[in-house]
Amino acid sequence: MLARLSRPRPILALLAVLTIATLFLLSFGRPVICTCGTVAVWGHVGPEQSQMIADWYSPSHIVHGFLFYGLLHLIARRWPVERRFLIALVVEAAWELLENTPLIIDRYREATIALGYSGDSILNSLSDIAMMAIGFWAARLPVWVSVVVVLLLELIPLIAIRDNLTLNVLMLVAPSEVVRTWQGAA
Repeated sequence: MLARLSRPRPILALLAVLTIATLFLLSFGRPVICTCGTVAVWGHVGPEQSQMIADWYSPSHIVHGFLFYGLLHLIARRWPVERRFLIALVVEAAWELLENTPLIIDRYREATIALGYSGDSILNSLSDIAMMAIGFWAARLPVWVSVVVVLLLELIPLIAIRDNLTLNVLMLVAPSEVVRTWQGAA
């Protein structure tokens, strides 16, 4: 696994996708860092959420990497892993761009407990893409280890903030008042 990461092509692909995503996010008017003027490693729930380098939703982006690796392994197994990685990067970056449009920002506000959500800082979006890349390469571990890691990455935020990738997708696609009430009781 380390030999693959030391080759420059995946790293160059990551840098290219991060650069292109940055240009798009700048054109959307997204702030580079938190409008509070602070840069921190961890953004807590509240106004700093999705503004700092990492937050409680960072594990969901690592899970994206595991899921993309698994899906692309199933449907494009014969393709070089570097090509599959590039596809995963582009899909993740496309989600980060879509997630920071008024359409999705408003959907989060109306369908989830993220009432004050105003989108991600560019720093956070780039970190989310990098988190997916970490998950993609980590997914090359034995399957049982990947399953345990994904379960932990879903359970920890579920316990800590009553949210995770599974609930996030559910609430965006088919909002549930029961889930929203349970999440708001935290």
